[in-house]
Amino acid sequence: MDLQLTGKRALVTGSSDGAGAAIAQLLAAEGAHVIVHGRDEQKAAHVAQAIRQAGGRVNVVLGDLSTQAGADHVAQEAKRLLGGLDIVVNNAALIGHYETWDDTDDQAWAHMYDGVVLVVQRLVKALLPHFDQAGWGRIINIASAQSGQPFGMMPDYAAAKCAILNLTVSLSKRLGKRGVNVNVVSPGIIVTETIRQRMTEAAQKEGRSTDWDDIERHVLATELDNTVGRLAQPEDVAAAVAFLCSPLAGYINGTNLRVDGGSNVTINP
Repeated sequence: MDLQLTGKRALVTGSSDGAGAAIAQLLAAEGAHVIVHGRDEQKAAHVAQAIRQAGGRVNVVLGDLSTQAGADHVAQEAKRLLGGLDIVVNNAALIGHYETWDDTDDQAWAHMYDGVVLVVQRLVKALLPHFDQAGWGRIINIASAQSGQPFGMMPDYAAAKCAILNLTVSLSKRLGKRGVNVNVVSPGIIVTETIRQRMTEAAQKEGRSTDWDDIERHVLATELDNTVGRLAQPEDVAAAVAFLCSPLAGYINGTNLRVDGGSNVTINP
C-alpha cells in the first residue's frame, strides 16, 4: 500500500534508537524527508546513516527537550532544514524503572511528568504557530498500554502516559479544523535494546534463565499477558505510526490506537 508520504517532512523525537529509530526509518522508506532527533550525536548519526544507505532523505537535529529553549531549538532547526514540517512524532520520553508506590516520592512523580508530558507540551508550544498556518499536518504522540491499564508498579510512569491521552484529545480539537490531525499510539512493552538489558538484569537478579525466549515467556505470564503471545517489536509500533501519519488516515483524529497485542481487555481506548 502506498501511504502517500513521498515529500512529506517529518520530525521524530527520540529517534536515535529503539522504536523512534524504527519510526524514522519507516517514514523515510515511505518517501518522507525525516529529521532524526536525539541527544547522543553518535547514535543519531548511526540511524541517519542507515536511512541514507537505504535511499532515504534524512537530517539530524540534536537537542534537549527538558527546557523550552531546547524545544524551541529543535523546532526551529527542523523547520530550517526541511523548509517546514508536515509530521511530528512525539516519541521522546523517560522510561520507568520498575519503581513502586513505596519508593517514589513527589519529586520522582514531578520528574516523570516533566520527562513524559512536558517534553511533548514544550515542542507543541514551539510548533503551534507553524501548524496553525500549515493547512495540513499530522501529530502523533506515543503513550503506553499502561495509559489505560496500569501495572501495580511504575505508577508515576503510567499516570504521566495517561496524561498524554488527554493532551492528545485536547490538541486534536485545537488543530483539527486547521487540517492537522492529532492521534496517539499506545504500545505494549517494546523489545528495544534498553528493555532487553533491563529484563535480562532482572532475570539474573531473581535467579531466572537469561535466555530471551524464557524471559519473554516470564514477562507475558507475570506482567503483560496478551492474545498475540509475544512482546512488541519496534517495527510493530512504526507501522501503526506511519499509517496515522499518512493522508489515508485523514478521518482519524483524537484517537488512541493501541498496539499492545490485545493486553488491554476492553474494546474502548
